[in-house]
Amino acid sequence: MDFEDFIISPRNFRTESWQIGAKITKEIKEDSIVLLFISDYRGAGGDAEVQDFTGIRNEFYKLSQLDFEIPIIDLGDLVSGKSVQDSHYILQEVLSVCHRRRAIPVIVGGSNDFSFSLFSALNLFTKSINYTQISNIISLKQGEIINEHTFLGKIFGAKDFSIKNYHHLGYQKHLNETDSVRLIKEVEFDIIRLAEMMNSTEKTEPFFRKADLVTVNCDAIESFGEPFSMNPQVNGLNRREVCAYMKEIGLSENLKSVGIFNYNIYSESQLNHQLLAQMIWYLIEGINIQRSHPKERHYEVFYVLVDDRQYAFKRDTFSNLWYFGDDENIENCIPCSRKDFDEAKKGWLNARLTKM
Repeated sequence: MDFEDFIISPRNFRTESWQIGAKITKEIKEDSIVLLFISDYRGAGGDAEVQDFTGIRNEFYKLSQLDFEIPIIDLGDLVSGKSVQDSHYILQEVLSVCHRRRAIPVIVGGSNDFSFSLFSALNLFTKSINYTQISNIISLKQGEIINEHTFLGKIFGAKDFSIKNYHHLGYQKHLNETDSVRLIKEVEFDIIRLAEMMNSTEKTEPFFRKADLVTVNCDAIESFGEPFSMNPQVNGLNRREVCAYMKEIGLSENLKSVGIFNYNIYSESQLNHQLLAQMIWYLIEGINIQRSHPKERHYEVFYVLVDDRQYAFKRDTFSNLWYFGDDENIENCIPCSRKDFDEAKKGWLNARLTKM
């Protein structure tokens, strides 16, 4: 597929041999990581003019490439379509090419509704999708026009979409209407408040472990100085926490697509550019670590009695990660934490583990 008509190729940056910029190429390769930047913010009340991502690239390209082995591609900047729907269609075409080559597309910029395009494209190649979203807002508003308030309702409402699990992390109670939250809970999808994500990733790591698709709404990240996101917030994940979570996203065993949306592309703050660049870097580090893990795994099984019923927990002897369930196929067991196991030994079983 020829991308020249709707993708602006990135300019070359002068980098040293140890920096990640020296490793980056511009053509999609098999089993690679593909970066694509988007300027269309109409879904968040912005415009669709071509923006300059040079500041972000400059900060990203000069970071260390460590011992990363996976090819990294920077396709460039997507030219916005005449309408929002056109932009979604063009993006889905690019994503389809990535999926056919088993590449992991990482979409940076654009409004949060482009999560719909990531889901749509992935749905053509993967059924029963595990989708995890980090966002301070839960909105299931209805409407013909797709935007950051309607895209999630369109995903849940589409008859030809196949979603297995949905996990919503970073929810802030004071910013949300109750109806959307209630509907999510009624279908027994997980909602995790911001307070439960702070200081440590241990409790919420299980929600990333089997994720096929992860999207990050930058509105869930606290702003400092100049606004970091399109809808800046005084409360949210701090700089260290969000980088830790980006690494957890990369460590997902099934990761196929990632989106980082609602970044304030109009920002001229070098610190904002640095943070976004480092978020991308930690994601790539996680993907590289996951690819280095052995394919064959071994598990220790522990049985716990809760209310006279026996439950099984499994520990991966290599990664030290925990699962709930006695099925021989680990894919049929539920990712959990060591804390879930410890609490079960005390007689309390997390309701999330038994509802399935």
